Amino acid sequence: MSKIALVTAIAATGTDTDMVPLIEACARAGLAAEVRAWDDPSVAWTRYDAALLRSPWDYTERLPEFLAWCERVAAQSRLLNPLPVVRWNTDKHYLADLAARGVAVVPSAFVEPEAEPLPALQAFLAEHAGAAEFVVKPTVSAGSRDTQRYARSQEFAAANHIARLLDAGRSVLLQPYLASVDRDGETALLYFDGDYSHAIRKGALLRPDDSGNGTALVPEQIVAREPGQDEHALAQAVLAAARDALKLEAPLAYARVDLIRDADGTPRLLELELCEPSLFFPYADGSADRFVARLRERLGATN
Repeated sequence: MSKIALVTAIAATGTDTDMVPLIEACARAGLAAEVRAWDDPSVAWTRYDAALLRSPWDYTERLPEFLAWCERVAAQSRLLNPLPVVRWNTDKHYLADLAARGVAVVPSAFVEPEAEPLPALQAFLAEHAGAAEFVVKPTVSAGSRDTQRYARSQEFAAANHIARLLDAGRSVLLQPYLASVDRDGETALLYFDGDYSHAIRKGALLRPDDSGNGTALVPEQIVAREPGQDEHALAQAVLAAARDALKLEAPLAYARVDLIRDADGTPRLLELELCEPSLFFPYADGSADRFVARLRERLGATN
């Protein structure tokens, strides 16, 4: 019987809503699954046939430490998704790789720590003169932490936000705010071993706020959704481009493709989640069992 570590973080214990249905699906499939925190030094990772990244959600605050842990575990067990994927996907510079391969990404500009904040922002706003609002976020982030939506009139507040991030040695991502998300939300498509499983709609998370402190969030509103054919097509193109960028021969064990529509109604990639995405099992009957069946095949498990 294969033994799998479902990897969380000490700080995330009890917050992963996917974990219970995943454990139950593993039991039904004859897989021995145990929840283990990546930052628990007492865990012997050699005891597991695979370490499945699920909710190590504090990695954005501890990225070098987390990647060093991933490297150690990848040498002792089977890390899913693999180490090169995690290294690439934990920093949103991957969006530039995908855009260079022709993927329709939400327009993105990167500001590096050595840059001057205000001139960089002004250059971005000049390039996107039609954008009434825009978003400032660190390239290493999760859950909209340190992310803020600004109006063009808030140029100086936004520049101060950028400066705070740059002063902390963090790269910054600038994107136009696509207003359709306020009406339509995001579409998140879930793939297991390269095959589509299900999708959900997430309501808009960011709201306008003058404080610029990155905390103006609303509770997540999530429902099941049937994607359009154009969204399916873009998601497949995203996965193909990611495999090309990473030089992967096999499909990814899991992937979540987050899409929003632009002013013309065309879907665009907002984020590709390959490290620790929520897979939204509670919103799709049988999805946890589908995922575990693919995982079992990947590991060559037998009862």
